[in-house]
Amino acid sequence: MRSLTDDEILESLRGEPAPLLPILHAFHDRDGYLSPEALKVISKGLRIPIADLYGTIDFYHHFSTGEGGHHQARVCTGPICCLKEGNQILEALRSQGATPMPCAGRCDDPVVVLKGNQALLGTSAENLQPRRSPLPPEAPTLEGFEECVFAHIRSPERSQFAGYRSTGGYNALEKACSQLSQEDLLSQVEASGLAGRGGAGFPTGSKWRAVFNAPGDPKSIVCNADEGEPGCFKDRALLDHDPHAVIEGMALAAYATGAERGFIYLRYEYPETYAILEQAINDAESNGFLGENILGKFNFKLYLRRGAGAYICGEEGSLLNSLEGKHPFPRNRPPFPVTHGFEDLPTVVNNVETLASVPPIVLKGADWYQCLGHDQNAGTKVISLSGDVNKPGNYEIPIGFPLMHLIQDWAGGTPSGKRVQAVTMAGLSGGFLAGEDLDVTLDEPCIRSKGSFLGAGGIMVFDETRDMVEIAHQAMEFFAEESCGKCFPCRIGTRRLSERLGGHAGPGELTQWLNEVEALGQTMKATSSCGLGIAAPLISDSLVKYFPEQVENHVKS
Repeated sequence: MRSLTDDEILESLRGEPAPLLPILHAFHDRDGYLSPEALKVISKGLRIPIADLYGTIDFYHHFSTGEGGHHQARVCTGPICCLKEGNQILEALRSQGATPMPCAGRCDDPVVVLKGNQALLGTSAENLQPRRSPLPPEAPTLEGFEECVFAHIRSPERSQFAGYRSTGGYNALEKACSQLSQEDLLSQVEASGLAGRGGAGFPTGSKWRAVFNAPGDPKSIVCNADEGEPGCFKDRALLDHDPHAVIEGMALAAYATGAERGFIYLRYEYPETYAILEQAINDAESNGFLGENILGKFNFKLYLRRGAGAYICGEEGSLLNSLEGKHPFPRNRPPFPVTHGFEDLPTVVNNVETLASVPPIVLKGADWYQCLGHDQNAGTKVISLSGDVNKPGNYEIPIGFPLMHLIQDWAGGTPSGKRVQAVTMAGLSGGFLAGEDLDVTLDEPCIRSKGSFLGAGGIMVFDETRDMVEIAHQAMEFFAEESCGKCFPCRIGTRRLSERLGGHAGPGELTQWLNEVEALGQTMKATSSCGLGIAAPLISDSLVKYFPEQVENHVKS
């Protein structure tokens, strides 16, 4: 196939919203890197100062400005891949120009190597091969409980349009357009108790209503599919095996709020998912569920945009800035995206799981969803479970389900049969839980009472053989690498904490070391601009809380 010329690439996206990322990817894929000549063309075509363009490109991990860089191997050195020989695979591929990359979102099937637009997986440098995203394991029967977002995900061909339709797909959108007004739909989502499943937990119906009421057009629906948190890989499963459920959820959000355009912002490390989504969007549009005059009720155009590797773009302000072609720093709030989102217009930003939950709620009702949780908790949550467990994977649980029941009974306990020493919560951002605090239920009130939070639902398990100081050090190195640099408490604090945990700096006397680590954490939590700097100290705080002997041995050594 003939490669597109510079002018053809620019012309193909002229007039579309959020053009910078797809244009950069088009040049990057065509040439294998972003050459100075290409950047001059892009700068002129989009009227972006060349200095600003370089500054934005340098922020992302996966845009290369060196010839051939796009095709060099990048090896995941996230916490779980490191447990599975990720560092050894990296060293074996160093002669081929391999470089490390942060967690690639496949903790259920490590180790990950990206080459060009292909993700390879294996346990050694010799057996790397493409593999399809694993389906969620079959959950044990639980009396009175049924899955919401995973109810049909294991059905054959569910990812295809015909398979989705045959299992009730787009019935919710048809019901809404034929039976429900915008007010009816907003009220139903509010009554369900559905809250954001990406980490913040803000009530979904309230967010949609705020956008519905906000002045300004066109309004937008943005799907945040940039799950960069180590230990989180649920969005990949939903997008790979049930993409139309997310598309239908976005269309319902558009109908409810009056939005006419939408964006799926997909993390870079999921190249195969991009192709699946591209096909799903085309199929939905050609069958009348996207585009103009949908079911005779509304218009909604959906665009797919691929990130370029930046953990901070999972934060909604950074994501919106990235979409707009700006330097992806977090935004100051207020104002909030519901009134000043994409292009300073009203915008819904929802996570993948949140959007996929909406069609079942519309079909089965708010009361049905409310009753899925335990102990007056509404609904379900997908937990990404990885690490030292026999059956890693994504499990949809009722909110309020016991953590150890999930690990021991659903996931089969540890492969070694050894005791669970600790888990991380919210991927890494919630720090560790250990000891008696492992006896928690998976809901925000219970977990927050232990000084942590559930967040996006990533849980990494570590058995009693693991060095928790080293695990904490790896986690803090990740946060230091991914800090956007906008505010100095996070930029400097994560680096100083990483040094203390790595034994490269800091006092050698225990009390002084503890006081210094505590002071660093308190400053970060009080003054950081966004959640990264606020959450990162939970790693060091919980390490000191649960593993004082390991900390003491580390400081003395």
